[in-house]
Amino acid sequence: MSQRAELYVWLVLPYVSLSVFIVGHWWRYRRDQFGWTSRSTQLLESRLLAWGSTLFHYGALAVIGGHVVGILVPASVTGRFGISETTYHHLSGYAGGAAGIVCLAGFGILAFRRTKVRRIRATTSISDVIVFVLLGLLILLGDGQTLGYNVFGSGYDYRQTVGPWFRTLFYDPQPSLMSSAPIAYQVHAALPWLLYAVWPFSRLVHAWSYPLQYLGRPYILYRRRHPIPRRAGAQS
Repeated sequence: MSQRAELYVWLVLPYVSLSVFIVGHWWRYRRDQFGWTSRSTQLLESRLLAWGSTLFHYGALAVIGGHVVGILVPASVTGRFGISETTYHHLSGYAGGAAGIVCLAGFGILAFRRTKVRRIRATTSISDVIVFVLLGLLILLGDGQTLGYNVFGSGYDYRQTVGPWFRTLFYDPQPSLMSSAPIAYQVHAALPWLLYAVWPFSRLVHAWSYPLQYLGRPYILYRRRHPIPRRAGAQS
């Protein structure tokens, strides 16, 4: 990758994506509050949704937690707690691999449901297709890296390249750090920025609504179990 391409992919793309992410959410909330939902298809099909959504969301939360530790926490910090690099990569490899498989299984069920159930397929928008493609690529690449490099392979220390590159974006950008990363890691690091740019214009905005309730029942978002009580003195 040329120096100019590195500048665009590892510096310009993140800043543009974050700007679209922030401004897009503001615009969506101001202009389309009634569309700020998951556009749930639970009434059309619930069995596959319950299994797929639960596996996908809990797996994704575990994967995100692993990314937060691996990308945001420098190796020097975990070293202070007596965790060697070998131990860290073994733990992250097996735990991340397990979480990734759970996430992939859930995503596979959801993708099957959306493509094979005719009533669900009829409700699918272009933004849904884009989100599914990006998520599918991210999950497959992530599982491939975790299992291929850190579980069954010789390992790759992404905390020396990907982690510092991401952290320096916010105070002293160093896009050249990504030049030595394997191509699989480069693609996996670039794709999320495309997803963030699409996020405000898709059903992903539902992630910011009722987060605690969502953790408990990830496949039911906006339906109340009990009707809203009628105010005293309200006219019938």
